[in-house]
Amino acid sequence: MARILVVDDEPRIVDVVRAYLEREGYAVQTARDGDEALERIRTDDPDLIVLDLMLPNRSGFDVLRELRAQGSSAAVIMLTARDDVVDRVAGLEIGADDYVTKPFEPRELVARVGAVLRRVAGQATATPARSFFDLEVDTGAREVRRAGDTLGCTRVEFDLFAALTERPGIVLSREQLGELIFGESFDAYDRTLDSHVKNLRRKLGSRADGGQYIETVRGVGYRAARP
Repeated sequence: MARILVVDDEPRIVDVVRAYLEREGYAVQTARDGDEALERIRTDDPDLIVLDLMLPNRSGFDVLRELRAQGSSAAVIMLTARDDVVDRVAGLEIGADDYVTKPFEPRELVARVGAVLRRVAGQATATPARSFFDLEVDTGAREVRRAGDTLGCTRVEFDLFAALTERPGIVLSREQLGELIFGESFDAYDRTLDSHVKNLRRKLGSRADGGQYIETVRGVGYRAARP
């Protein structure tokens, strides 16, 4: 049974989300602010955290930064205001796995929770590390390395790079990538996938020949360069 922590200072939202998640068989704990959230994380070790970004005392951003700085592998789904594109991108950059905008349909959140947990569970069947140009893609450790040094990819960035490098030279549309990474709940009009590509390219840098590891095919999507 997956353990889920719901962090939000609005009691109505917490009650609704908890009811829907418990109906699906999840074990649910709650927290009302950032400080309580970090204490719950230390004591309960949740598998997934539903984290509102606008919290009293300590923001969701601060909670997420400390969580990742401590090396926690707990999955995180952010709750954000509908128009806060900058906040969504910032949260994804510092290690969130997915986001849901307020106001939201509880069934959508439940679907995204299930999709993220399935991705995490898929790590157990990971294949051995493989080479890609001068990089090593280690699906067991979920790391991208160059000369033994880890490049610090987030969970979503790693899934994106792994999906592309499994099919070098093959163009994948944004919709295909979104469904591979986020599942059927992916919104085809959501532009945050492009932000993940941008951040991933920054971490990877350029190839020795000056080319990009991930190539854009305008109007279609992305592909991994063919070695």
